[in-house]
Amino acid sequence: MMYPLQNWRLLISPPASGAWNMAVDEVILEEVEQKIAPSTLRLFDWEPACLSLGYAQPWSDIDQERLNSLGWDWVRRPTGGRAILHTDELTYSVIAPLSDPRVSGGVLESYQRLSSALLSALHYLQLPAESLPGKSHRFNNESGAVCFQVPSNYEITAQGKKMIGSAQARRKKTLLQHGTFPLRGDLSRITKVLVFSDEHARIDASSRLLKNATTAETILGRHIPWQEAVNAFIFGFQSELNLEFTPISLSAHEIKRVNELIQDKYAHPTWLERI
Repeated sequence: MMYPLQNWRLLISPPASGAWNMAVDEVILEEVEQKIAPSTLRLFDWEPACLSLGYAQPWSDIDQERLNSLGWDWVRRPTGGRAILHTDELTYSVIAPLSDPRVSGGVLESYQRLSSALLSALHYLQLPAESLPGKSHRFNNESGAVCFQVPSNYEITAQGKKMIGSAQARRKKTLLQHGTFPLRGDLSRITKVLVFSDEHARIDASSRLLKNATTAETILGRHIPWQEAVNAFIFGFQSELNLEFTPISLSAHEIKRVNELIQDKYAHPTWLERI
């Protein structure tokens, strides 16, 4: 599909906490909704490693003692899905009005359009990625506590294993889609900080995760630097969605609003422990 050429904001963020990262996504969503800011592609990282729960996932899924002993952070996303451990990865977010043909329509329809850009990025990195119908009948509808255990419909895989996990949130006129691209590392680390009935169940979850998900380094046999992945994502979105990008940092107003959302929502128990 050919789209009219459009200029989007490009925001490349330094590593930050889970609360900061989720607050930034929401602030941009607010501003795009209010037509204060343009459509945005954001590429970012996490420090320290952070476990994120989906919007409707019980926080009792987390083994807080284990999480604290490892020095990892945790946050609740505004999007659905299950738990993800954010480390050794590139995370992306797309915020755009639903009137844009790149994201218009239903959840699966818009995801398929955006996935063309994600696929182009992975192909640019020489990854044999594809997006095919899966076993799940709903987008991002994994069973169990771990997001990467089972690929959902049209999620991106490589050699039959999940490569990018994504989720959406919508307001009346605007879409937020964000997702994670694991570059390297042991994906089963997430099972160390989740609650299981016993250690056998933990080991089983770890085994299933490694059977069904993978990293770029595992597929390619080489380490992909973070900046190389960033460049590939920029290329993918430019080439597939006919975009030009203008790098724009967060404004003083946006940073103020981010800090408000951290205090009032993303670092507050009423949000974190809402379920």
